[in-house]
Amino acid sequence: MTSGRDGDAGSRRSRTRLAACCAGLTAAALLLSGCGGGSSDSASANSAAADSSSPSPSAGMDDMEGMAMGDPSATPADKIPDAEVVKGTFKLLDTRPPGMDDVKGTALLAQGPKGTTVTVSLTGLRPGERYMSHLHDRPCATKGGGEHFQFDKGGATTPPNEVHLMFTADKSGMGMTTVNNDRKTGKKAVAVVVHPMEAMDNRIACADFDF
Repeated sequence: MTSGRDGDAGSRRSRTRLAACCAGLTAAALLLSGCGGGSSDSASANSAAADSSSPSPSAGMDDMEGMAMGDPSATPADKIPDAEVVKGTFKLLDTRPPGMDDVKGTALLAQGPKGTTVTVSLTGLRPGERYMSHLHDRPCATKGGGEHFQFDKGGATTPPNEVHLMFTADKSGMGMTTVNNDRKTGKKAVAVVVHPMEAMDNRIACADFDF
């Protein structure tokens, strides 16, 4: 026969396990959504978590590095043969973390026979820190670029359905990288946003492409 005290202890253990499970699922959804988007971002994140082609919900951002997320030595967008290139200049956002008032740089988007190539180059970053950029589907003046651009709307929140660029600032605070995607964005990817890798909600700067 189980005493009332034992029953209470068992109930507390059950509630603790349930709370831990819910916290883990919430963290995974936030990690996959990136850039702190709205409710549709969260829905996309949950969809991606269930997609077998996406990283497991327990995986960190480090586990995404096997995906196409940039190569500093790759041919930059403005050097791609037979491609149409548009440029954007980064402008600071009010959501930037403290101490990042000197960040500036450019973004290039090329579309050619081999798909889309994006290059970002920034200065004024914190030396040695990692950063992430994404293509976005709204101008910078609209909620800091709105949500992530997706080739298949409502699909996976990871490459290749989205265009992500991951890079580390050098000792001078400069960071740059280039990424390629086999598909063309057309004019639907209108901006690119950069933020610290460890603080997805803190958008530092945004660049509108001059289509």
